[in-house]
Amino acid sequence: MIVTIETERLLIRPVVPEDAEAIYRWTSDPEVTRYMIYTTHPNVESTRAWLAGRNLSDENSYDLGIALKDTGELVGMGGLVYEPEEDIWLIGYNLRRDMWGQGIVVEAMEGIIAEIQKRRTIRAIRGEFAVENAKSGRVMEKLGMQYLRDSAYSKFDGSITFPSKIYIRYFL
Repeated sequence: MIVTIETERLLIRPVVPEDAEAIYRWTSDPEVTRYMIYTTHPNVESTRAWLAGRNLSDENSYDLGIALKDTGELVGMGGLVYEPEEDIWLIGYNLRRDMWGQGIVVEAMEGIIAEIQKRRTIRAIRGEFAVENAKSGRVMEKLGMQYLRDSAYSKFDGSITFPSKIYIRYFL
């Protein structure tokens, strides 16, 4: 969905091809991509190709860039994608490593959730994180999500599978 959201510190907006180098800064960082389902981007061209393949007009996808309001600098991405079969929104996010621990993801996700609630009904949001990535679980807890069950997920290329935890938050 093409939408721009402002929070206290952030400007949350669609990413565009011109953002490729900023996005590559975290998609090329093995520490950032360690638990992501995508593999580390080997070059900025792979980031450009990924950007070119996105559908920005999908009303079931709020996958947005997270920029610092005071500088405009893009430092991460986050969003929710609607799964109509389950009537649930799936949460996802990643952030440049030097921005970790500042509450940016929680602030961004709260802004995105509030924006979607203006347009659609949210019955529930669900997220999954690698057990080893407890900081991601803490983000979900700060968003009011609670443990649902254990699971596992793999990177897109199948190179590694992570034991995981699934968290959920019901709104209705």
